[in-house]
Amino acid sequence: MPDDLAWETLDSTIDYSCPGFDVRLDTVRFPDGSEGPFHTVSEPESVVVLPFTADDELVVIEEWRQAVGRVNRGFPAGGVEPDDDDLDETARRELAEETGYVAGSVERLLSVEPTNGIANAVHHYYVARDCRPDGEQALDHNESIRVETTTLDALRQAVLAGEVRDGRTVLGLLYYDQTG
Repeated sequence: MPDDLAWETLDSTIDYSCPGFDVRLDTVRFPDGSEGPFHTVSEPESVVVLPFTADDELVVIEEWRQAVGRVNRGFPAGGVEPDDDDLDETARRELAEETGYVAGSVERLLSVEPTNGIANAVHHYYVARDCRPDGEQALDHNESIRVETTTLDALRQAVLAGEVRDGRTVLGLLYYDQTG
């Protein structure tokens, strides 16, 4: 039985496409019977990694974010590729590519839809343990990333002080804090 809040999609086209995301235009019928346009951003699923070293330091990155015009500090993250069929391995790959660290183990933490009012993004969070530097970063052409380590408490304090504004990092850290 359909939900009485559901919208019916009558047509769907891509208005704009670029590497990383598409802007989709849907023509929809609302529950009251009226019709109208609705734009959304369509992007691949992502993994976000909370990487802990053997001595319980967190590996974090500083990355230029053009949309907000500043460097953001946070957890490594990256897109799920079309041929990725194991998200655990995707988390390991993204950690290694962005930081040069490899994980001893990875464990799924949670999955969220962070902006489901305007985008179909899904972020899969992982905790990586026993991470160690084991090589060079393998950054994409449009990534500018510095790697550092910090303590969980120092990162928590930076989040609470408003110094870390990356939503993926804030959510991941606060969820980890609540669930241990």
